[in-house]
Amino acid sequence: MDPDVPPLEEPLAELERRLIDEYLRRQGHDPDALRARHDDAARKLLAEASVYAATKLTEIESRSHYVRNLHDGH
Repeated sequence: MDPDVPPLEEPLAELERRLIDEYLRRQGHDPDALRARHDDAARKLLAEASVYAATKLTEIESRSHYVRNLHDGH
């Protein structure tokens, strides 16, 4: 693999990471420090943050489809 070429990612991967980080910060945690931990509390918070991000992404995608349908006249 060419080190100068960034790896391919899912289109919303960066947004998902940012949403997870946002959730963790709102809970009073440093995202990088939390990811470095391996205890049950850290895993629980990361799981909660993932659910939060997935919910937000679903909301964003739903709104996007709705707006697209409005513009397409469906």
